[in-house]
Amino acid sequence: MTYPQTHAAGRRTGSPSRHGGRPAAVSSPVPARRGPGGRRLLAALLVTGLLASVLPWWLDTPAGSLRSTAAALTAAGRITGLVAGYLLLVQVLMMSRLPVLERWIGGERLGRWHRDVGATVLVAVLAHLSLILLGYAGLRDHSVLTEAGVLLRDYEDMVEAFAATGVLVLVGFTSVRAIRSALPYELWHLLHRASYLVLLLGFGHQFSNGAQLFQPGPVRTGWIALYAAVVAALVWGRVVTPLRFNLRHRLRVADVVAESPDTISLYLTGERLDRLDLLGGQFFRWRFLTRGCWWQSHPFSVSAAANDRWLRLTVKVVGTHTADLRDLDPGTRVWAQGPSGTFTAAHRTRERALLIAGGSGITPVRAMLEELPPGAALIYRARTPADVLLSRELDWLAQARDTDIWYVIGSRDDPGPRQVLSPDGLRRLVPDLTRRDVYLCGPPGLVEQSLRALRRAGVPRGQIHLATFEL
Repeated sequence: MTYPQTHAAGRRTGSPSRHGGRPAAVSSPVPARRGPGGRRLLAALLVTGLLASVLPWWLDTPAGSLRSTAAALTAAGRITGLVAGYLLLVQVLMMSRLPVLERWIGGERLGRWHRDVGATVLVAVLAHLSLILLGYAGLRDHSVLTEAGVLLRDYEDMVEAFAATGVLVLVGFTSVRAIRSALPYELWHLLHRASYLVLLLGFGHQFSNGAQLFQPGPVRTGWIALYAAVVAALVWGRVVTPLRFNLRHRLRVADVVAESPDTISLYLTGERLDRLDLLGGQFFRWRFLTRGCWWQSHPFSVSAAANDRWLRLTVKVVGTHTADLRDLDPGTRVWAQGPSGTFTAAHRTRERALLIAGGSGITPVRAMLEELPPGAALIYRARTPADVLLSRELDWLAQARDTDIWYVIGSRDDPGPRQVLSPDGLRRLVPDLTRRDVYLCGPPGLVEQSLRALRRAGVPRGQIHLATFEL
């Protein structure tokens, strides 16, 4: 079996250089665009569900019953409790990896929604706890500490509810970017999965103490059905779908190829690869079933468009797990979940595109170039010529897909790269910048700098696509 060979040819340091080359070996058809209709429908359903979750409280609360401060605080506590319970279910649903959600919304947007909803859940739960304590303490003329003791001692499932709050605070604390970046990925991922405990521990509290939920009736039945639907989605997305995918395709390692001193490409073979519904730019969560690797699942993009012979992922060696991938033996079984993501040609809003990549962020971009319409432009940032990956393939695609490619080499503080990634520099390289979709993938510093420059250059936020690997 033969694979595309790559090299990192020398480039002029500190300034952009444009290169072409011979045609690519594979030229994939341009995928049809996928509109935002499903995303809007789902957003409308989620908002409707939020309103419906609070409606029973409104209908059950007599007019004029909230005249005292304690009663108003208690009512606010009940409202925030209903909101927190509903949003927690939404949060778990977004973590379910349900295929229809991946298609309608995409992993990147789900990641952003997940962060926003997660922060809102934490605020709502803490507000619920604080308001209920203050309200009940006022109604009974207790201190807050005394009332907390009464709740823990006399109310069913209250200890579990306090424990759920503690778990939620821990998950929220470890999700802060500075803290998350300091933790090993495997530890952060394990802690993040503790959010399922919040659902489990909070379930009994909602139905034993919730003013609208503890009595049998349509409201209680509706909430139980909602819980059942979310759990079913979780089982389908996390268990059934991956099991079907892996039994169908039976992926295994075919070869490990060194692209540079710290980057490798893994070639995978399997069954029925011609039926794989994969778009360039998407990613899988990979688990390599060998000693030392089987217990970890990491997200990596494919670095070449789908074909009927192999899949390829190109990985930068940055830790113990990725270092172990260098030593994978041919034939090693692979468990994959995906494909995921809307960082694809099918999710563009304009006919032409600009792609900005840095370092190993070129991997999903290289796969996308096979599927974008002719006339795309690529700006590829790297510190040194040796850090340029897949350059020969990029040069092939430059000619085959009529793509302008600029290799921008140098430190972030060098005048050349700074000028290129400024609003004026981007407009000079790509005069029709504001009429293009822009795809960004690379280190956080590059993405943030480019995003600021693009917005100042007048590119609408809806035309900017970010590659993220959340959930």
